[in-house]
Amino acid sequence: MALKCGIVGLPNVGKSTLFNCLSNAKAQAANFPFCTIEPNLGVITVPDDRLPKLEALVKPEKVVPTTVEIVDIAGLVKGASKGEGLGNKFLANIRECNAILHVLRCFDDANVVHVDGSVNPVRDKEIIDTELQLKDLETIDAKIGRVQKAAKSGNDKDAKKAYDVLSLIKTALEQGKSARTVQVSEEDLLHLADCHLLTIKPVMYVCNVDEASVKAGNKYVDAVKQAVKDENAEVIVITAQMESEIAALETYEERQVFLADMGLDEPGVNKLIKAAYRLLSLQTYFTAGVKEVRAWTITKGMTAPQAASVIHTDFEKGFIKAEVIKYDDFLKFGSEAACRDNGKLAVEGKEYIVSDGDIMHFRFNV
Repeated sequence: MALKCGIVGLPNVGKSTLFNCLSNAKAQAANFPFCTIEPNLGVITVPDDRLPKLEALVKPEKVVPTTVEIVDIAGLVKGASKGEGLGNKFLANIRECNAILHVLRCFDDANVVHVDGSVNPVRDKEIIDTELQLKDLETIDAKIGRVQKAAKSGNDKDAKKAYDVLSLIKTALEQGKSARTVQVSEEDLLHLADCHLLTIKPVMYVCNVDEASVKAGNKYVDAVKQAVKDENAEVIVITAQMESEIAALETYEERQVFLADMGLDEPGVNKLIKAAYRLLSLQTYFTAGVKEVRAWTITKGMTAPQAASVIHTDFEKGFIKAEVIKYDDFLKFGSEAACRDNGKLAVEGKEYIVSDGDIMHFRFNV
C-alpha cells in the first residue's frame, strides 16, 4: 500500500529544510535508505524498531521495511486556485497525495525574512487553505450543476442524497472551512469520491519552532492548535534546523548522543512519519522467513484476506487461512517453531481482523 504525503508551506517556513532532512538517510536509522525519484520526490522507509529485532531472530537474507513517498510540492501564491504562478501544478500534486504535511513557521528570527513581513502561522495556514477551498468550491459547484435537476425532480433518491451532501460541503467552504471539518457518514463520502476534494484530505500541521520550544511548544504552536481544533488534524512540533544538524552527523551513535544531549529519544522526522501513519489509520504487519523479513502497510480494520491482497491480489482471491503469531510472542519464544510448540501460533479464517505487529503466513489456492 503506497503512501504519499505532500509537504506544503509558504516560502521561508522551513518546508525545503524539512524535505532535505527527510531525504537524508542518516536522519533516520543506520540502515534506512532514501532514494530520489525526481528532484522533489523521494521514498523513505518508515522507522520501526521491531524490524531489527525480527532480523536478529530470523537471520533472513534481506530485510524490507515499508515505505512512504514524500513530495516537496511546488510553491504557492495567492491566486493558485485560478492557475496563478505554479498554481495548477501545486493543486495537481496535492490531489495525488494521501495526506498533506503543512509546514508552519512558529519561530522568531530577524535574519529569516517572512514573505508577509511578520510571523503569524494561523494567517499562513489560512492563505493556503483559502486557495484549496476555492478550488474545491469550483469542483462542488460543477457537480451540483450536474445532479441538481435530477435531485429536484424527486424521483432520483440517490441524486437527492448527493445534492444534500454536496450542499453541506459547499456551505462549509463558503464559510472558509475545509471539507474535512464537516461530519459526514462513510456512505455519504461515496457521493464526494469523484470530486477528489483537496480540503477533505487528512492534514498534519508541522510547527517549525526554535530549539527552545521543541519540547513545550510556544505561543505560535498554541495558536495553531486552537485554530485547527475542529479539523481532526495532527499537530507535531519539530525544529527543522536541529533536524539538519542531526542529519549531518556521520554515525548512528553520534546521532544518539546528540539526541540524548537535547533530551530527545528520536529524531523529529521519525515522529513525523509515525504521526502520518496515525493520521491515515495505518498499521504494519510482518512476514518473516529465511528469504526475507518484510513489513507491510495496511489500513486498520482490514481482514486477513484484505491484508493478504497487499502482497498479491491472488492471495485474497484464493485465501484459505492465515497462520498468525503475535509480535511479543515471537520475541519471547524466538522462532515460528517454538511459538507453534507453545501454542502461540493461531490459525485464522476470513473474518480475522489483523492487529498491528502480527507476523503472518498465508495459505491460499488459485
